Amino acid sequence: MQVPRVAKPAHTPNDRRKKASSVNALPCYVGIDIGGTRIKAGVVREDGQVLANDAFPIKLDAGRDEGLAHLYSVIDRVMADSHARDQIAGIGIAAPGTMDIPEGIIFHPFNLPGWQNLPIKKLVRERFGLPTILQNDANAAALGEAWLGRAQGTSSLMFWTLGTGVGGGIVLNGQVWEGAHSHAAECGHMIIQHEGGPRSDHGIHGSVELYAGAKGLLRRCEEALRSGARSSLRSRIENGDAITPILIADEAKAGDKLAERLIMETAYYLAIGTVNIMHTLNPAMVLFGGAMTFDQHNSELGRRFIAKVREEVKARAFPIPAQRTIIDFASLGGDAGFIGSAGCIRNHLHQLLGKA
Repeated sequence: MQVPRVAKPAHTPNDRRKKASSVNALPCYVGIDIGGTRIKAGVVREDGQVLANDAFPIKLDAGRDEGLAHLYSVIDRVMADSHARDQIAGIGIAAPGTMDIPEGIIFHPFNLPGWQNLPIKKLVRERFGLPTILQNDANAAALGEAWLGRAQGTSSLMFWTLGTGVGGGIVLNGQVWEGAHSHAAECGHMIIQHEGGPRSDHGIHGSVELYAGAKGLLRRCEEALRSGARSSLRSRIENGDAITPILIADEAKAGDKLAERLIMETAYYLAIGTVNIMHTLNPAMVLFGGAMTFDQHNSELGRRFIAKVREEVKARAFPIPAQRTIIDFASLGGDAGFIGSAGCIRNHLHQLLGKA
């Protein structure tokens, strides 16, 4: 099967992650990140060198069999591109939705029709004859940051993923904390305002996600405009523009007070969730990644956003963790998922071999 690719950016964020011109005998790991619109795949060597990586459109309307055939062809393609097929030691798969991580079963994938109760670990292992693991996508991204990203060398990490919703991943001493039922680090569903808070279709009312996710940002924006708030967003809407997080960010960068206030409120709500995590786990580092990070340190808005998070955390956390916890943006961008899923199978195989 010929697999179409998603166009890559002209430059990668880390020169270390270019394809290697030659490959030594170190073991290599396939990492797969199944997202909402595409599958990102890569092969990462034991020393952290990314030998190949690419992105492929996902077949959202495909059934189980066609979807699996597409996934297999993606794995075949990236293994071939790595020129290290004989050194592949295992395959890590990151996916959204509820799952049984040890058993490798996806229960309710959000974007993959026909994949309910899918024993994906077993199927991929049988297809390729290689050890395979399944991991939650936010967990995998967290491990990617801990292995090769901003949290490299850090003893403990809380990682927020900011997008349509708000996800999380926790890494302790180099290992993903999965929880007893594969549901640890669902920090976006932490309830911070139950009575009077926004309502959830799933019964988890007043959660961080409902305030700070993209849908929460848009809801707060629409409420403010309905209440009569003055904003350049009104003229944009009258000109036919749809309200999106990008539009709000653009107007904030242009000096619109409402747009800036909405984004700083997002930082405030995330700070509340962060303090709760700090007082529970006391991580060494808290990172923010995903689509709603406002260009991170590359823009004044992004810098003000992370400064607001830090300011609100310091105002509410115990003094020592408030001073010592590193709070910053993640560094791997969209590559964190496939790097982290490769890291998950690497960790699994290290444990089997008794390595530290």
